[in-house]
Amino acid sequence: MTNEQRRAEVAARLRALGQDFVARSLSDEQLDALLVPLGQLTEIVGSAGARVRSFPKLNLADFKMAVPREESAEHHQLFTDSFVSGLTNPLGLGASLRREGDVAVMDVTLGRAFEGAPGRAHGGVVAALIDETMGLVLAIHGVLAFTGQLDITYLAPTPIGEALSARAWLSRHAHRKLFVEASVRANDVDVAKASALFIAVDPTKFLQHLVPEP
Repeated sequence: MTNEQRRAEVAARLRALGQDFVARSLSDEQLDALLVPLGQLTEIVGSAGARVRSFPKLNLADFKMAVPREESAEHHQLFTDSFVSGLTNPLGLGASLRREGDVAVMDVTLGRAFEGAPGRAHGGVVAALIDETMGLVLAIHGVLAFTGQLDITYLAPTPIGEALSARAWLSRHAHRKLFVEASVRANDVDVAKASALFIAVDPTKFLQHLVPEP
């Protein structure tokens, strides 16, 4: 098991613990029992050196393949610490990504930690899911871009604890401007739709401040 795989395993367990903590009513005794081991774990993590986010040495052609196709079981990640799909982020959503042709797809089941109104996902979390799914469209088309404008219409409550599927696709490309559409479905019902404007940037300028992997 590599260091990155170990990080992903630990992050998965921390995500599960956080979700379970929010979902359960612990007694005073149970909460007190958690303090000592959590303090020990905090010391272990705090004693480690600072981690610098790195970026793989990819050319633009490789970047286009950063999202796996539907028939592939491989889980590609551009940023492993991503709040939405990063497997090594213990505070993230833990969403999985794939592509169906030129359509980007993000699958996730949101736990109680991402609840807004009772039984409903927080609108900001849904927005993050949409934004990242739209970002996968850029990867499919081999473009690096920033979100310039994101417009979301919430059509129905987004449920907690049920499978969600976010889909995004490129609707129009004009010079540096990319117009992307998206939808989020739960139980075959559209719960949100969105449109966005992305502004393309020079990949070399975007990546030059990142530390490349050895």
